[in-house]
Amino acid sequence: MAHPIDDFFAVIPAGGIGSRLWPLSRAESPKFLHDLTGSGVSLLRSTWDRLLPLAGRDRIGVVTGRAHGVKVEESLPDILPENVFTEQDPRDSAAAIGLAAAVLLRRDPNVVVGSFAADHVIKRQRVFEFTVRQAVAAAREGYIATIGIQPSEPAVGFGYIKTGEELVIDDAPLAALVERFVEKPDLDTARAYFADRSYLWNAGMFIARADVLLDELAANEPELHAGLTEIAAAWDTPERDAVRDRVWPTLKKIAIDYAIAEPAAEKGKLAVVPGQFDWDDVGDFASLWSLVADGHRGDVTVLGRNENVLSDESSALVVSQTDRVVAMIGVENVIVVDTPDALLVTTPEHAQRVKGAVSSLHQRGRDSVL
Repeated sequence: MAHPIDDFFAVIPAGGIGSRLWPLSRAESPKFLHDLTGSGVSLLRSTWDRLLPLAGRDRIGVVTGRAHGVKVEESLPDILPENVFTEQDPRDSAAAIGLAAAVLLRRDPNVVVGSFAADHVIKRQRVFEFTVRQAVAAAREGYIATIGIQPSEPAVGFGYIKTGEELVIDDAPLAALVERFVEKPDLDTARAYFADRSYLWNAGMFIARADVLLDELAANEPELHAGLTEIAAAWDTPERDAVRDRVWPTLKKIAIDYAIAEPAAEKGKLAVVPGQFDWDDVGDFASLWSLVADGHRGDVTVLGRNENVLSDESSALVVSQTDRVVAMIGVENVIVVDTPDALLVTTPEHAQRVKGAVSSLHQRGRDSVL
């Protein structure tokens, strides 16, 4: 399984600031550029390494903002410059993935494109590769394929995919039709989904022939499709910047789930392959703590300068980026993020609310700390 897939091109959307991980993640240094797991490399680099056996060095691209293009190339020194697709500003995932697909289709009419977020943590590499190869097989048959994660708990922080009828596809023994998408549920509903086992977490991974993906986009969002097609026609020419700068601001902001995946599911064109690998989207500091503590929160887990943290009968996640001493005495289940210009103190139960603090700071004109 080590050989790359000949007709496959992996795309890594690397956008967003990861506001639930503020103040560690910032607009100029978003979470995908950080080493959040202690692996020694950024989440982006880990994603590249994960996709390398499937696509090969020359067939991995990144879609990112202009502000991050240089840092992306520094993190991925092996990436080909023509495979860095820079956005003028964020237009959500349909535009980002659609741009890459439209450019790649002009370069290779038979290409199968796969989209994999830059900031996810995945373990069990061989199982991941086996799952992606099944999704590519389904894509060759004309389906838009997604990878659903078998839930390990009744989580309320993820959307869900309801699996339907099994498909008979060579080299994709686990593929099934998607019956429907479900938005993030309440806890009782999540428990029912977890017990059902036909519901999978929506991990936001999509694999499809570029022509099929763009045909679906044209059917559902024709203006967005037309804009991306115009940009793609100029992409590998000297007119790229001028056309992108003119057209990009006019593109609709919409997620690929709504623009392509959900309508495709209604038409019976969306397949899902269950992923049995370990997956985490590191969506907030609570999930980060569980990840780095291997699921067992207790005592004190430190990311950063361990010598600056003192603890007496406490349990916490401490992210230390300064020379300041962080001393905790008799506190339980807290999260402390200490950076040079901002200090965050919260708990796992309230970690999702960090995004609200970021919005509040923006409204107050405190963008210098964002």
